[in-house]
Amino acid sequence: MSDFMVQDGQTVVFIGDSITDCGRRDQQYPFGDGYVRQAIDLITVKYPERRITYFNEGIGGNNVGDLRNRWHDDLLVQQPDWVTIKIGINDLHQTFGGADFAPPRFEAIYRDILDLTRERTQAEIVLIDPFYMSTDDTSDGWRSKVLKVLPEYLDVVKRLAGEYQTRHVLTHEAFQRQLKVRPVDTFCSEPVHPNVHGHFVIAYELLKALNW
Repeated sequence: MSDFMVQDGQTVVFIGDSITDCGRRDQQYPFGDGYVRQAIDLITVKYPERRITYFNEGIGGNNVGDLRNRWHDDLLVQQPDWVTIKIGINDLHQTFGGADFAPPRFEAIYRDILDLTRERTQAEIVLIDPFYMSTDDTSDGWRSKVLKVLPEYLDVVKRLAGEYQTRHVLTHEAFQRQLKVRPVDTFCSEPVHPNVHGHFVIAYELLKALNW
C-alpha cells in the first residue's frame, strides 16, 4: 500500500510568490508551468485512481504580508486538506530596498497565517524554504549579500516547521548540493526564477516530503 500522504478526494492549495505562480493567471492557467504543474502531473501519473483537487494561488512579487492580506479569500475559503507555502525571497529583497520584512517581522506575520490555518482549517501544512541560486558568498556584490542574510530567513522557516509540526522542504539545501557539481545556468538564468530543470528540483523535493 502506498505511503503517499495526499489521499483520494482531498484538496491541495499551493500558495506563494512568482515561483509558485509561474503564469497560472495568464497563458499557463490554472496551474502555471512550474513545480506546481510538475508535481500535479507526477502525482497523476503515479496515482491515477486518486481524485485530488488542486488550486495554485501563487502571485508574483508577493511577500508574507501579501499572503496574510489574501489568506481568507485564497486559502481559508478553500478549506484544503493540504497547503504548501513557498515565500521569503521577496521579503529579503524588499527589506534591502527599505521595506520592513526583516526576519523578526517575517516570522511574526508567517506565524499569524499558520495560526489562522490551524484555527480555521484541518489542513496539513508544508513549508517550502526560500532559496537563492548562487555560490557567491565572498564578494561584496548583491548576490553575496543575499546569501549572507538568507540563513536568517531559513532559520525562521525551520523554527516554524518544528513548532507547528509541519512538513518542511529544504529547497535551498537541495539547490546548493546541485551547484557543487553543476553550473547555476543548469537550473536558473538568474538566482531567483528557475527554469524547467530547477522547477523539477522543487517538485521532487516537495513530493519526497509527502512520501510520493
